[in-house]
Amino acid sequence: MKEILKAGEGDEGPFQSSRVFVHYVGTLAEDGAKFDSSRDRGDKFEFTLGKGEVIKAWDMGVATMKKGELARLTCTHEYAYGERGSPPKIPPEATLVFEVELFSWQGEDLSPKKDGGILRRILVPGEGYQTPNEGAKVEVKVIGRVNGTEFDNREVKFPIGEGTEHQIPEGLERALERFKTKEKSVIKLQPKYGFGSAGLPEKNVPPGAELEYEVELTHFTKSKEAWEMNQEEKIEHARIHKDRGTHYFKKEKYRLAVKQYKKIIDLLQYDSENKVVICGDWGECGLDDEKKKESFNVLLAGHLNLAQCYLNLKDNIHAKENSEKALEMDENNVKALFRNGQALVLLDEPVEAQENFQKCLSIDPNNKAASNQLKICQTKIKANKDQQKKLYGGMFDKFAERDAKKELNDRYKYKDAMKDENIGDWGNTDASSENKIQGLDTKSLGIEGVEMVNS
Repeated sequence: MKEILKAGEGDEGPFQSSRVFVHYVGTLAEDGAKFDSSRDRGDKFEFTLGKGEVIKAWDMGVATMKKGELARLTCTHEYAYGERGSPPKIPPEATLVFEVELFSWQGEDLSPKKDGGILRRILVPGEGYQTPNEGAKVEVKVIGRVNGTEFDNREVKFPIGEGTEHQIPEGLERALERFKTKEKSVIKLQPKYGFGSAGLPEKNVPPGAELEYEVELTHFTKSKEAWEMNQEEKIEHARIHKDRGTHYFKKEKYRLAVKQYKKIIDLLQYDSENKVVICGDWGECGLDDEKKKESFNVLLAGHLNLAQCYLNLKDNIHAKENSEKALEMDENNVKALFRNGQALVLLDEPVEAQENFQKCLSIDPNNKAASNQLKICQTKIKANKDQQKKLYGGMFDKFAERDAKKELNDRYKYKDAMKDENIGDWGNTDASSENKIQGLDTKSLGIEGVEMVNS
């Protein structure tokens, strides 16, 4: 049962999967004993509505509340903690009373780092339990708005992972991976998950804009997972991804190309040794020599092309990693040597890069590009040596100057000490007695013949 103690604001309440923020006080209906209170702790309680994170009465009751509403929920044990209760505070078959105040709610956070960048509000729940995976072909209806103004309204089909080719932002693709068939939701995107600092000028989306989409997933076909394929199927799919990657590379859409080439690695990397493996429901399966060679070549191309994409994206660390993977497969591959050398130059490792370009030229003496890169390496190595010489040369000069000053200062300190009127146990002396002290005390110390020099 629900009793409204204080009415809330407006007509809108939280939707299923909203993250809600409440205060509550829980008591036993039998004697009014308080067993829990967020108010006593001073922290609001939050949970995702409709996900079973709380008792059934809360999922049902809070869904009917408005912002600012204070309500009393009386919950029989079937909608609370059941026949067993929750000892020691809640006895078996206990009826509970909660006073709940709803402060606010936000959409379900689907962003990878839970930074509030992708929020979902479900309008119509989907059917079944399956959701699209990477590469799944989806059919969606989208209505996009920026600052309340509609900029997109269409039905569109595309594979998950290639949405940007169809002016679907990355954040919306990520959200669709959580949709079920026939689901309809509102998705709110922060700029970095939308069209970012570039915006979408052709559709009047300004730079750095927050976006809101109303989306319905009408149909999707899941992409086959690697574990569901035999080796020949993996090779075939890898070739398809290679061709797609090349298509995007030629259009200078390097990030989309990277996604395609990475799928090659995912499909073939564990079969690269071409051993007999267990292939899902197909049992043991091996490759003949021709297929082994094809698998090897496609995987090698995947690493080589990834290295080039990363170089174009100025991601030199990943360029180096993938060119090294290619060299592990073929240590004399000229492209791998060259791209590894390029990455090393950009990472300011010219000595190691020089070795790559020298090896390139030993294999292909007419490679002008390698020859030019070798000259760049040699120039960088010489510049680094000159810089080190200057740095360390100046450092040694400073050390020598410092030592000379220290020696001179020590001498002056010694001279001053000899003139000090309260020097150790020698008592007071005047200028005329200084020579006397020097003479007599050196003899008394048994070091005759030692001349005391004050200069």
